[in-house]
Amino acid sequence: MASTERSSARRRLLAATAALSCAALVGGTGTAAHAAGTRGTRGTRGTAWPAGFPLPACFQPEGIAIGARPFAYFGSLAGGDVYRASLATGRGSVVVQGLGAGHPTVGLKIDPRGRLFLAGGDSGEIRTADARTGETEQVYATGGTFVNDVILTPGAAWFTDSFAPQLYKLLLTRDGAPKSVETVPLGGDWAQGDDFTANGIERTPDGSALLVVNAFADGGRLMRVDPRNGTARAVDLGEARLPNGDGLLLLGRTLYAVQQWQNAIDVFRLNASGTHGTAVARITDPRFRIPTTVAAWGDRLYLPNARFDVEPTPDTEYDVVAVDRV
Repeated sequence: MASTERSSARRRLLAATAALSCAALVGGTGTAAHAAGTRGTRGTRGTAWPAGFPLPACFQPEGIAIGARPFAYFGSLAGGDVYRASLATGRGSVVVQGLGAGHPTVGLKIDPRGRLFLAGGDSGEIRTADARTGETEQVYATGGTFVNDVILTPGAAWFTDSFAPQLYKLLLTRDGAPKSVETVPLGGDWAQGDDFTANGIERTPDGSALLVVNAFADGGRLMRVDPRNGTARAVDLGEARLPNGDGLLLLGRTLYAVQQWQNAIDVFRLNASGTHGTAVARITDPRFRIPTTVAAWGDRLYLPNARFDVEPTPDTEYDVVAVDRV
């Protein structure tokens, strides 16, 4: 079975036994995870911050988001919970209780007001929640097949669908409140496979377009999508391909692309419009166990290990790994 097919098969277990065995265990427990022994970057007070830390057993992480403060938020594939951990200590707890089995949280982002935008996977949902109160604010039924990842832009939150050639645009008010969802069909160079296709999403450095991983087209391509009409064009990355491309992170003109089954992050330098990029590095680490998404704080990148190579049980261990930025 190809790596993208294996990844897809793992995620399709969400509505089956894995979700049933884990959701009740993790959901709403407020369980605190203790910091790992590995220490690394020093905080502002001179204390060492952990270079990795555990998540609750059976949590089944996929997405990560870091906002304006040194806290990371993780979504659970099992029951949709959102877990917040301090980057300074590695300790954390569930801050948003999920809707239960069949309502996973895949990709997620947090805005400056503390509002979380959650991709609902095979539930087809887009959800918003308040990270401070834990309240789930809105639930939108897209009618989609697998709402995977999300990026925030001025005026909208954009979501990918891994099994349909379309994006979802959640319109926002001036103060960032969600309004309504529009479906934007993908055209141009977009090629839709029979299995997992669209995955991670970002903006171009100049903010004029969206960048979307297409794991199917030509061995795995990065696509530049015009947000006005959904027209996609393949980004020129030379010989580089993203067959296992998952989460994307843009810092300036540096794009980090997680290649989950390769246990690696491929790093590209993009031009301003995002039409061309050059491969500059590959980050690997022996602690990687099928990482999926990436977020940054300071000079570090943080990645949850999704461990799609094992069947989840109530005792399955999950963790987060921190590595240096390029």
